[in-house]
Amino acid sequence: MTTADEYKAEGNKYFAAKEFQKAIDSFTKAIEASSEPNHVLYSNRSGSYASLKDWPQALKDAEKCVSLDPSWAKGYTRLAGAQFGFGNFEDAEKAYKKCLELDPSNAQAKKGLESVENAVKARNSNGDDMGLGAMFNDPNLITKLKNNPKTAELMKDPDLVAKVLQIQSNPKGNATQLLTDPRLMTIIATLMGIDMDFPSEDPSANANTSKETSKSTEPPKSEATESKSEDTSSQSTPSTTESKKDAPKPQEEQEDEDVEMQDAVPSDKDAADKAKAEGNTLYKQKKFDEAIAQYDKAWESHKDITYLNNRAAAEYEKGDYDAAIKTCEKAVEEGRDIRADYKLIAKSFARLGSIYLKKDDLENAVKYFDKSLTEHRTPDVLSKLRSTQREIKLREAKAYINPEKAEEARLEGKEYFTKQDWPNAVKAYGEMIKRAPDDARGYSNRAAALIKLLSFPDAVRDCDIAIEKDPDFIRAYIRKANAQLLMKEYTHCMETLQEAREKDQKLGGKSIHEIDQIYNKAAMQRFQAIDGETPEQTMERVSKDPEIVKILQDPVMQGILSQARENPQALQEHMKNPEVAKKINMLISAGVIRTR
Repeated sequence: MTTADEYKAEGNKYFAAKEFQKAIDSFTKAIEASSEPNHVLYSNRSGSYASLKDWPQALKDAEKCVSLDPSWAKGYTRLAGAQFGFGNFEDAEKAYKKCLELDPSNAQAKKGLESVENAVKARNSNGDDMGLGAMFNDPNLITKLKNNPKTAELMKDPDLVAKVLQIQSNPKGNATQLLTDPRLMTIIATLMGIDMDFPSEDPSANANTSKETSKSTEPPKSEATESKSEDTSSQSTPSTTESKKDAPKPQEEQEDEDVEMQDAVPSDKDAADKAKAEGNTLYKQKKFDEAIAQYDKAWESHKDITYLNNRAAAEYEKGDYDAAIKTCEKAVEEGRDIRADYKLIAKSFARLGSIYLKKDDLENAVKYFDKSLTEHRTPDVLSKLRSTQREIKLREAKAYINPEKAEEARLEGKEYFTKQDWPNAVKAYGEMIKRAPDDARGYSNRAAALIKLLSFPDAVRDCDIAIEKDPDFIRAYIRKANAQLLMKEYTHCMETLQEAREKDQKLGGKSIHEIDQIYNKAAMQRFQAIDGETPEQTMERVSKDPEIVKILQDPVMQGILSQARENPQALQEHMKNPEVAKKINMLISAGVIRTR
């Protein structure tokens, strides 16, 4: 049975992937599976609801969290965030102040309180327009919002641009739109200087933090359960990561803050991306050592496993496969710790698969391609997996080849066939085929046993393979024709026999008599009367046979038949022509030509 902790970990994974509804479902299951109410789980779910702008549910869970543990400061930041989302600035202010009463050094609450106070001042100073008149009176506002990284993507929506213009023209009349469109809350927060994306703590804030202190406050990785609610959600309230300088807290509280502590690591994304771009340029120039150095620089500046994946690619192209393997393994491990996008982890696994494929370690290649598909399914990796699996089977088949063992299996099959033990004969001949896949006799012999078991289609397939392996193997043609005859596929049977006759004549005609016997049998069965059919009905049916109609409409055959009516002996001369003989025999079998 899945435990509450497992559901909680599952919720964290979904949150990291920004699949907030799934995260909510998992946290809900964790709450249901808990033996007693857990304030951390309600905090997590509140953050997930807030990411979906579902403020009523976010507020409800935040209130539940606070009621379960009124002494836990973090719960009040959840409460403040939900209130801010509603536009209840006074209630949000109270919640932040309560947090600071319990935890005076809480940087998140300090920043949030400052932002809320700014929002209240702006609203109060501008009457009912909530301060929009002052904020939206810039004639270049649209251009600035389009150029601002935080709002550029939003401003690609013409409907949103129209709303901004409406607020510009009538701030007071359109103020209520802020409460119906969360994107406008992001825009106004940007104009007020509020960071809506919950940024990590300023790197300088940790500059003086000792390593000893950092270690003492970092929770065990296995207990890291708080989703990235503060740095990845789009809640409409500011937040920063909490200081690592605080004294260790109870285990549950440490669990809830784990993600924030990870994000407090100093990082410089711009510098990292610049180093990555330089690395990419060097990579294209095949200066792999220099590219690797740049990717390392990027990783040291900002923990994004994309840089490790790139480094592994450079090591792969350089031919240093062992180093590339270690880098990919590190990318997976680090990616798990920082809850990286599952697609990036999938790329790490896929690259591991490609490296092992290059090393000709097919088993490990399959292992990591499969792991990659478990994280994220892509056609390219799926194709590589299936191709590698086929290669493994092919190699296994080749390794199994043994002519001596094949001969032993053939003799064993022959013995079973003589004893009329058809199933074991099929099994023995199957073993012969595996041991000697290029020996046409194995397929032909198995076809003979399959015919005895009335498995005619399988027998035909085996005969086709035998003919493909050895086009002059007449016995395979004969067995195929027998199977087709038993299936009453007369036309196909006769075509197979005609092909066999041509091959046999080139080889000396040793089997021509057997071939003709089967041919005549097929022709007779093809045109014989069906039970309950009168001779007239039989003749009418036969006359409509497509092959008979074709022969009778052939001008050459019409001339031969006309001549034969006047001079029956002339027909014998024409029979010396194999093609003519075939057609005349067909007409004789059908009863169109009657001999005395």
